[in-house]
Amino acid sequence: WHMASVLMVAEKPSLAKSLAEILSYKQCWRRKSMCSACDVYEFDGSFHDRRNTFPAHFKMTSVCGHVKSLDFLPKYNKWDTTDPGDLFSAETRKNEAIPDLRICNFLRSEGAGMDYLVLWLDCDKEGENICFEVIEEVKDVMRVHRNPNSQVIFRARFSSITEKAIFQAFNNLTEPNWNEARSVDARQELDLRIGCAFTRFQTTSFQSKYTGLNDSVISYGPCQTPTLGFCVHRHDEIQQFKPEKYWRLEAKVKLGGAMVTIESQREHIFDSEVGMLLVKTTRDCKQAVVESVLEKIKTKSPPQALHTVELLRSASSRLHIGPKQAMDVAERLYIEGYISYPRTETTRYAVDFDFRSPLSELSRNPEFDDYARFLLRTPIKLPSGGTDIGDHPPITPMKNASRDQLSDTEWRVYEFIARHFLATLYPDCKYKVMEVQLSLGRESFQWSGITPVSPGFTEVYPWQAVHGTEAQISWMEGQQLDIVEVQLTTHETTPPGYLTESELISLMEKHGIGTDASIPVHIENICSRNYVRVDSGRRLVPTKLGIVLVHGYHKIDPELVLPTMRSAIEEQLNLIAKGQVDFERVLSHTLELFQKKFEYFRENVGGMDELFEASFSSVAESGRPISRCGKCRRFMKYVAAKPHRLYCMHCDETYSLPPGGTIKLYKELKCPLDEFELLLYSGGPKRQSFLLCPYCYNEPPFSGTKKFMSCSLCTHQSCSYAMPQNCVGVCSECDNGILVLEPHFHTGGPAPKWRIACNNMKCKEMVDCFEGSTDVQSSKELCDCGSNLLTVDLCKVTHLPEDSEKCVHKGCWRCDSVLSALLVQPDLRSHWRRGRGRRPKKH
Repeated sequence: WHMASVLMVAEKPSLAKSLAEILSYKQCWRRKSMCSACDVYEFDGSFHDRRNTFPAHFKMTSVCGHVKSLDFLPKYNKWDTTDPGDLFSAETRKNEAIPDLRICNFLRSEGAGMDYLVLWLDCDKEGENICFEVIEEVKDVMRVHRNPNSQVIFRARFSSITEKAIFQAFNNLTEPNWNEARSVDARQELDLRIGCAFTRFQTTSFQSKYTGLNDSVISYGPCQTPTLGFCVHRHDEIQQFKPEKYWRLEAKVKLGGAMVTIESQREHIFDSEVGMLLVKTTRDCKQAVVESVLEKIKTKSPPQALHTVELLRSASSRLHIGPKQAMDVAERLYIEGYISYPRTETTRYAVDFDFRSPLSELSRNPEFDDYARFLLRTPIKLPSGGTDIGDHPPITPMKNASRDQLSDTEWRVYEFIARHFLATLYPDCKYKVMEVQLSLGRESFQWSGITPVSPGFTEVYPWQAVHGTEAQISWMEGQQLDIVEVQLTTHETTPPGYLTESELISLMEKHGIGTDASIPVHIENICSRNYVRVDSGRRLVPTKLGIVLVHGYHKIDPELVLPTMRSAIEEQLNLIAKGQVDFERVLSHTLELFQKKFEYFRENVGGMDELFEASFSSVAESGRPISRCGKCRRFMKYVAAKPHRLYCMHCDETYSLPPGGTIKLYKELKCPLDEFELLLYSGGPKRQSFLLCPYCYNEPPFSGTKKFMSCSLCTHQSCSYAMPQNCVGVCSECDNGILVLEPHFHTGGPAPKWRIACNNMKCKEMVDCFEGSTDVQSSKELCDCGSNLLTVDLCKVTHLPEDSEKCVHKGCWRCDSVLSALLVQPDLRSHWRRGRGRRPKKH
């Protein structure tokens, strides 16, 4: 007899823990796995495969988001050798998303021999896509079922981490949705190909010509760029705004011992002479006559049920929390079981929605108990309005939380969600509006006031409370009131403010830019790429770079930045998710369209150069002469602005340099391969100092050598600064590093002139040595430990060991008692001797 085995996979480790504890009634046991981030929880129970129920052994674990990520083949990832236009048709493949975690091997290991697979990924399109990534790894290692038609892969659908919701999902397993997964595949491929093509082209084009740009990429994104476009459009409206003066006619009258201000019904008067004439005619009147008094009761409806976009809007405008942070906090609250699934477009409760469970939870919280108990005592009326998209229920509090259990930010988000939920069930807010019409001669005036009647939902939702305008004033029709003063007040029209995050989210939702899950990411991107900055009030102010990019797109091809095209793509992706259009057809049509746009953009990019020239300094006008070009023998300029580079204005060529640190000309020596003058780089996080040839650094001269190499990595056989002439041994701390002698290291102070360091830029192994020596040479002879023997001039070395002669000494820097004593950091001597037994490769 064989007990069935079931592998269950969640999207995050914390979620796997919560699900295992619920399904096992907290009787599961935890064990470590080959993946450092994902534990495995095991327990025994019963499993229902939609036909029968039987005993089973369960393993619950998780992934860490996407298992795979789409990328080009390695040969297309070299910017200097790949035409960006080729990326529209370049081969792609799915690589492991986080290689260090070895998620793929981990899934295959845990899935080996399992009878069933249950997928507990988040119930949205991204979750469906991850489902099939997990299936791809596990299906071939599962036990072969005797009946090939039997279903062995199941999908659990849930919207909250509560015992009731989880068991309901567990007892009603379904199948993963292939169409929704494919819509995500389509979005990933479109964003990769379109984004990379435009990003690579404009980054290499503009970075090589102008200074003061980002030190990273100048990115383009099919969703990111229209998002930036909204911000720049508002900026343009502000810049083009011309303030205009206007006047308002006001009068003050006595009423019951109080002074009341009334206003002319003309509102804005844009001609001052007309205004002065009206003042003159009304001042002749001694009294104002009340012509009519109208009172009416108005209502303000509660908010609709909470969906993701409204949560993000309110978090920014009311809680002053950015959209990305708000979404991260909401996901943590969801995983801990405090709220329902936070990514939903539904704003209407289902007819059979269980209101009493969350109300009962909130009734135990002193912050909300009065409101919750009031609702529990009265019949709950299903709120009207809203839309049921059919994805997930509205965002709802599911478990009671106190301030002590959550961080300050988490509590503020939780409190808002709880208050919003309560407000949707409360009665309307009622208030009285009084509108009074008065006459001063021929001129009509008005007064209006608001008096709260019943707070309704605003009692629990104070952000939308209605406040009274003034103390109670009694007006009567036909009343004659003495006029105290008539005046013309001066005003000026004001420009609109910069877009707030809340307003931008509304525009993105209106135009279909991004999804409820991706909107925060797009806003975060335009901030992190230095296209906009967040000012006080969470207003988004475009930077000079953001403005130039958007204006350039408008000049060349407005559709690259307008929301219409991306909105149309989103519609097609939604149709793929519904199975109504063909995946390949949508993909090929969209890529063909954007490829044509890319070629047109590349041909006409000169139009954008005009805008860049007006806002940024050209490389040709920046920098200072530093070294000679190996092609034209003229001086190149060193541009210190990020990213650091050399520019030859005669050849119109740009050469990248290492980031950080300082660059100096080194003795006017030239590279034997290309005649470019050598440069000395010093600084950086590990106090590096190395020589480089600007041309070889950007264009590796030998096969097998990588871009951005120093002279210590060069395999040239005769250059005195290349690796073969300075190799002293193999690095024992990294896999592929060679220890080299750096005779050029000198800071000008008391620091040593010589250093031995690993030529692997990622390795931190280095030691200063031979202080005072005027000459050190590496030989081809090897010590028994595998290190190259060194010839060191000791004549001017001051701190020699006892019984040592001041002469030219030859020996192993690791083993020789004289030379090893001259390592400036003695604590490293024994550490470096551990490398014995390894021999360097022949060069």
